[in-house]
Amino acid sequence: MTQSLEQSSRSQELQELLQAVSQRAVAYVASADTPGARIGDPVPPKQLFKMLGNSLALPDSGEGQQGFLRVMDEILKHSIVTWHSGFMDKLYVSTNPVGVASDILLSILNTNSYIYSVAPVLTLIEKQTSHEYAELFGFNNPLSGGITLPGGSASNTHSMIVARTILYPDTKVNGNGNYKFVIFTSRHGHYSVEKAAISLGLGSEAVWAIPVDKDERMRVDILEEKIIEAKEQGRTPLYINATAGTTVYGSYDPFEEISVVAKKYGLWLHVDGSWGGNVAFSDKLRYKLKGVELADSLTVNPHKMLGVPLTCSFLLAPDHRVFQTASSLRAPYLYHNGTIDGENYDMGDATMGCGRRADSLKLFLGWKWYGKEGYAKRIEQAFEVTQHLVNLIAKRPKFHLVSSNPPPCLQTCFYYSPRGGFTEKDSEYNTKVTRTVAYELQARGRFLVDYAPPAGGGGAGEFFRAVVNAPTTTKATVEELVATIEEIGVDMGL
Repeated sequence: MTQSLEQSSRSQELQELLQAVSQRAVAYVASADTPGARIGDPVPPKQLFKMLGNSLALPDSGEGQQGFLRVMDEILKHSIVTWHSGFMDKLYVSTNPVGVASDILLSILNTNSYIYSVAPVLTLIEKQTSHEYAELFGFNNPLSGGITLPGGSASNTHSMIVARTILYPDTKVNGNGNYKFVIFTSRHGHYSVEKAAISLGLGSEAVWAIPVDKDERMRVDILEEKIIEAKEQGRTPLYINATAGTTVYGSYDPFEEISVVAKKYGLWLHVDGSWGGNVAFSDKLRYKLKGVELADSLTVNPHKMLGVPLTCSFLLAPDHRVFQTASSLRAPYLYHNGTIDGENYDMGDATMGCGRRADSLKLFLGWKWYGKEGYAKRIEQAFEVTQHLVNLIAKRPKFHLVSSNPPPCLQTCFYYSPRGGFTEKDSEYNTKVTRTVAYELQARGRFLVDYAPPAGGGGAGEFFRAVVNAPTTTKATVEELVATIEEIGVDMGL
């Protein structure tokens, strides 16, 4: 049987396209390291739409490689350069060469890791990687492990589904029924907890925010009071979301103390370590996770602190079988014989979805490349740079540090007061300065830095939240950031 023309030419077409794409990709990354490189201009949506012109139009006749490369050039030209050392805006940064190669491998395989029969090696990689990952957090049961999901929000949502089903098995068939479940999280918990409650039909009112202490950590005494209050109201306390590295301040909740309360009242304890959980790789910094091994489930995202390509999120547990128990359904047209010798190998049956990319491969190959020690070095370097930034800000009279010193994680929160003499009363002015300077930092092409309001809004106005991501953010980077902010304050007469 002869091959079709398309079959015989596709490998050659792939080779030609990858060569052209590779040249552009390498040049793009190299340009981020050149003196004067720009991070990406702040362009409003309608203006950018006009600038892109016909590049966004979808044609009747295919444009082939020429059209592809032309659009690729436009995308690279108008996108934010996360490889740039000044990208300090979000809780992630560019990936690395092994990350890019991992994504290419996944695209070449283009398989669905929902059943073992179509993804045999990738299934074993997911099971092995999730088990060894779980062990880093003290889940030392031989059955520890988990699954990958498309992002930390998805992992948090699935953990709530698992909690409800394991603690109240009838809900898998009957739904919430007469239960009036209550979810508890710190005031600084991620918004995905509230969205998860909405998704589960509990409603946002079911999420009770617990105040924090002076270190921005959940108040365990108030947590217990609120659990008792919920029970007195005839409600069913279900789930506690503790956080390892909150989104704004980077704080770590007191897991040991929270676990005592969770066990006392029979609640599921989940730890959202999407951002700060990966300090588990560092023997020097793992103390921040004290008590995390007492959790019933844990979210952690390699695509953040480790630089693994987006998206890569793990939901881990001391016993991975809880995911199968909570999610498995009878679907004989799909799941034929995934359970072998009591072990489930059809990973999709442990989730609420079907199609799933084998994201675990990206962490697996990165871990193979750098090793635990390499990841630890990356994280420790980032903490050192963060401390350097905090020290710079603490010494300058026109800056006001919001973060503690030392800060709990890799973000530094601060105000800049070009007039000097920072005051909380002038919140409108503080917000104006923060937004003006943040915009100008990007307009000058050097930095992208985010800002946030105090927890609960109001207060002293919006402040900067500069995120350090090793290895792109260096001590020289943060020194330049502080100097540029001061320069902008003078130039703009703030």
